[in-house]
Amino acid sequence: MKLLVCIIDNMYANEVETQLRKQGYRMTELASSGGFWRKGNTTFLFGVEEADLPGLSDALKAACLDVEKKKQRASKQEHRYTSFLLQVKDAAPLLNI
Repeated sequence: MKLLVCIIDNMYANEVETQLRKQGYRMTELASSGGFWRKGNTTFLFGVEEADLPGLSDALKAACLDVEKKKQRASKQEHRYTSFLLQVKDAAPLLNI
């Protein structure tokens, strides 16, 4: 099991959530601002099996491209999103009750 942390521009957030939920991906959404891109963005956490990573990556890209097509503009950012892939077994518990 892997944990994909995806930090995405707010321009794409609603469409990413809608499309990926329809495709059966489960996610946790965190509103975040400042620090990383110094503007409003949304962080999604995905628990995913290794074999499902290519499909998730394709779905994220397709959702972002759909937003750009609908709004007829590309992102001002160099990247649509930034993601980090972590091994779940390596994650240390933050709170152990």
